[in-house]
Amino acid sequence: MSESALPLAGIRVVEFVHMVMGPTCGLVLADLGAEVIKVEPVDGDNTRRLTGSGAGFFAAFNRNKKSVALDVKDPAAHAAVLKLVATADIVTENFRPGAMDKLGLGHDDLRRVKPDLIHVSHKGFLAGPYQDRTALDEVVQMMAGLAYMTGPPGKPLRAGASVNDIMGGMFGAIGALAALFARSRTGAGRRIDSGLFENCVLLMAQHMMQYAVTGRPAAPMPARVAAWGIYDVFALSDGTQLFLGVVSDSQWRSFCNALDRTDWARDERLATNPLRVAARPWLMPLVTEVLQRRTADELIDLATAAGLPWAPITRPEDLFHDPHLLDSGGLVPMRLPDGKDTLAPLLPLSWNGDRLPMRLDPPQIGEHTVEVLASAGLTQGEIDELVARGVAIRAFDHAFPRS
Repeated sequence: MSESALPLAGIRVVEFVHMVMGPTCGLVLADLGAEVIKVEPVDGDNTRRLTGSGAGFFAAFNRNKKSVALDVKDPAAHAAVLKLVATADIVTENFRPGAMDKLGLGHDDLRRVKPDLIHVSHKGFLAGPYQDRTALDEVVQMMAGLAYMTGPPGKPLRAGASVNDIMGGMFGAIGALAALFARSRTGAGRRIDSGLFENCVLLMAQHMMQYAVTGRPAAPMPARVAAWGIYDVFALSDGTQLFLGVVSDSQWRSFCNALDRTDWARDERLATNPLRVAARPWLMPLVTEVLQRRTADELIDLATAAGLPWAPITRPEDLFHDPHLLDSGGLVPMRLPDGKDTLAPLLPLSWNGDRLPMRLDPPQIGEHTVEVLASAGLTQGEIDELVARGVAIRAFDHAFPRS
């Protein structure tokens, strides 16, 4: 797919972001074709230097972006940033409340240089009593009930991915897209705020409504009353585990026939899903005993032939070798800023049957400083002066050039 054919071709986004929430917003807009310019400090976004569970953050959420490295506290560099903002359609940020105002880059500052600007702020909380609190994904998972629902009773557990940060960034992108559409009709810019806590509350809506409908609190997932008779992970004879679901009466009959247990299919106590849910205390030991005699390959063949939902228990690193992702183009080659080559997952959507392409690898610090500042109207002499004073960085000034 050509770059000009992408839906957001011609849209310029300037982002002041780090970590996951803000970068995810820019990732979505960039993959959709926008020119996303990452403004980062001269020593680089701190996310580049994270270790442990944060080591993959920068690589995961910063492809298809350009890097401009500036010290925005310097008056001349600050003026360059404002010139850049004047060329933008969208500005995004995800720093603590008030941080951008202190830098002279708050909402009112930016709207003065670009009145029809769409300004997207990613915050821990939307306006209200909590708005000035510091939030993290873990914080809102604890506050909004996700950790309670994920762990066993009495042991709240953080979900195994940055679900709120990622979804919060996605809602920021949704707001930006809606604002672009509104601007096309009215000519007016918009301020969009995406809240991490409120995002997690939306994730809990199904459990809140379960309480509203039944009057009974939702139990943590490990202790829940299942919605289906069979919806479990089973240990198999070859030492592996497999998830298997039987979520309809027709699937139940197929399941019984596949296992040569037509007696289960004829048992009136198991005729409907609600009856099977009620029968789980005595049904599940029987099912577990039958399934644990099978290998994973045997059960996968049976489940596939019967049209039953099944899944292996996969580790993240196994996905680099997933045949569906590899064959369908869901993983694409990507070069990291340190020169290492890898594969990266694309957005989970297609555009007219095509996957949205990888156009730019995650950038080195300041890789596009000269190009972008020139496009904002700075002369080569002005750019060279910023670099000479150490308040701007070009890619070739960095210690880790591409090989």
